[in-house]
Amino acid sequence: MIVTTSDKPSQKALATAKRLAGELSAPYVARGRQTLRQMGERMEIIRLVVVTEKEVRFYDGQTESPLYFHPSMAFVRVKRLRRGESDPLVELTGCEPGDRVIDCTAGLASDSLVFSYAAGESGAVTAIESEPILCAVVREGLAGYQSGLPDVDAAMRRIDMINVNHADYLAALPDNSVDIVYFDPMFRQPIHESNALEPLRKLANDSALTSEAVNEAIRVARKTVVMKEHRESGEFERLGFERRHVNTSKIAYGVIEVAGSSK
Repeated sequence: MIVTTSDKPSQKALATAKRLAGELSAPYVARGRQTLRQMGERMEIIRLVVVTEKEVRFYDGQTESPLYFHPSMAFVRVKRLRRGESDPLVELTGCEPGDRVIDCTAGLASDSLVFSYAAGESGAVTAIESEPILCAVVREGLAGYQSGLPDVDAAMRRIDMINVNHADYLAALPDNSVDIVYFDPMFRQPIHESNALEPLRKLANDSALTSEAVNEAIRVARKTVVMKEHRESGEFERLGFERRHVNTSKIAYGVIEVAGSSK
């Protein structure tokens, strides 16, 4: 894998590319006048991280579309919250202003954004992503994406995205130190018609959630531990979650109410 830029990078883009190259232990290669295809063929590589003026993109050489950050449906959900409407995840978790939330499997950070907006300026959202490339792409997107709505942009900037294994992170936290712990592991039964997730699926960690991680989540959470999965998944029963369907969606949420929880 290499890290490069668009063909005429600004000093800011160039600095970002070199910083990411160091972070990802990948060589930085000046773009020059080469196309990405030419670079790949000449260097016999298929994985590229490309820093443009607007975003960071990841190309794996196997899909036509690159992976890059975009709030997508999370933006729609947050706009509903702005209008005073409800969101199923916010309701199920009991998320409210001032809450501390850990999104243990952040991916594209869609749910992290919803949590961040709901928790507000007095709250805190930590988004954990175990895959370094995915973490870097999304973290840079959260830091620079412009939605046109200042309060939504502020919610993005408040998210603290870190590259770590969620089980290790949870194990190091004190008891009852956060309000909500959330898991959205890669579905055991993929929803294949969700084409937008294909670039993510090729890069993301698809390991099953462990009971040890869930037990750590219960230990550190004050309010709820919630998991998102395919509605027909057996993971809810295996891991001790109460399955709760959401309308006619193909997904469902599992909820563990932490005994004796109080804010």
